Amino acid sequence: MLQKLEELRALVSHAENRRTETGIPRVAMVQGEIPEHNLAAVYEPMINLILTGSKTMTVGDRTLCYDPATYFVMSVDLPAVGSVHPAADGSPYLAISLTLDASIIANLLAELPKPVGGGLYSSAFSVASVTPDLLDAWLRMLRLMAKPDEIAALAPAYEREILFRVLQGPLGWMLRDISTPDTAVARIATVIQWIRKNFASTLRVEALADMASLSVSAFHRHFKAVTALSPLQYQKRIRLLHARSLLIAGEGTATSVALDVGYESHTQFSREYARHFGLPPLKDVARLRKG
Repeated sequence: MLQKLEELRALVSHAENRRTETGIPRVAMVQGEIPEHNLAAVYEPMINLILTGSKTMTVGDRTLCYDPATYFVMSVDLPAVGSVHPAADGSPYLAISLTLDASIIANLLAELPKPVGGGLYSSAFSVASVTPDLLDAWLRMLRLMAKPDEIAALAPAYEREILFRVLQGPLGWMLRDISTPDTAVARIATVIQWIRKNFASTLRVEALADMASLSVSAFHRHFKAVTALSPLQYQKRIRLLHARSLLIAGEGTATSVALDVGYESHTQFSREYARHFGLPPLKDVARLRKG
């Protein structure tokens, strides 16, 4: 397995310290230190394989750590804070990711036997050890970077193989849950998409529970299990992350941005911003720009 990891490292060694496209649909890579504000973000559903170094990911009150030869699955959009670290020998952090497409997973599931029972957990993010078969599938996919004329014909098959290997593993239930319409996770995912599009609006938890076809108490329970956040905490994280992006891009003052993301009080915005990011808005943005 070490030889396969070494080949993967060589294949993606030209990645930059940001999301770097590979030319293969939904497949990206990254290398080295990543700017802090890019690690505090809303992460899309994905499979992320660590090749060198390590990474921690915090969502709500849960923090997961993963090292080389482990992979991370996130099955819904989640506001998270990450940090990456080089290897003990100084080699830079290196990772590859596949953004999940629920329709591709659903089509694959339609061709597979239905599993007996479900997942033991209801969280939408977790870590597992990679297998030789999963590494083989990743190798075939990444080798296509040197053969762009073959991507259209072969990448879909290799993507299905990566998904199939994950479905066979301990986190396979996470992929099944987001691709099966009537599961609690799929219902919560629908609500999450609504919140992401309407984060500046006032939330009515009763309306969100109706959207998920759940009672208010069941909705709260499932939402917290999936995201490690309450619905209002989720909205707040989305608001603050969006506000930070606008401020870094110079698209408004702290007061105007607070109003844009749904705050009625600039004082409350500054207080919650400082609590989440460690500094008031203008000081935080000045620090990030300087860095």
